[in-house]
Amino acid sequence: MATVNKNLSEYDKNTIPNAKDFRFGIVVSEWNENITSGLYKGAIEALLENGVPQENIVSWNVPGSFELVYAAKKMIATQNLDAVIAIGSVIQGETKHFDFVCEAVSQGIKDLNVLTDVPVIFCVLTDNTMQQAIDRSGGIHGNKGTEAAIVAIKMAEIKHR
Repeated sequence: MATVNKNLSEYDKNTIPNAKDFRFGIVVSEWNENITSGLYKGAIEALLENGVPQENIVSWNVPGSFELVYAAKKMIATQNLDAVIAIGSVIQGETKHFDFVCEAVSQGIKDLNVLTDVPVIFCVLTDNTMQQAIDRSGGIHGNKGTEAAIVAIKMAEIKHR
């Protein structure tokens, strides 16, 4: 469990592989855009900070988190990428819809990782409240988008071993 004032997105840049020759895809859900735009910003900033040229980043928007899997699959098939980051935000409501979307997206991203040779990074917040999502998309707990970008770089490097 995260502590209240710890920024979980801090990392040692010296431990990150050289990413200047890698190509990344980012698929972003438009649902809960106030959250996903913060995650996207964190991912882009971390990729650029670690040497990825802007022209090596492909970004697509999709309506919701459920659509992330299809778009990631299509991106892998058409864009010659080293890793894909799937960014979304699902916040618990009063119905079981939350459970179905979270399960489908997590299983779909897992399936892409098993079935393709391109790592797909899970950056889908599954929070109980909007405040929890805010805290993890650039708030007091850092930015999960930043963390996903660092994971994508590390996984791209593994892909090329």
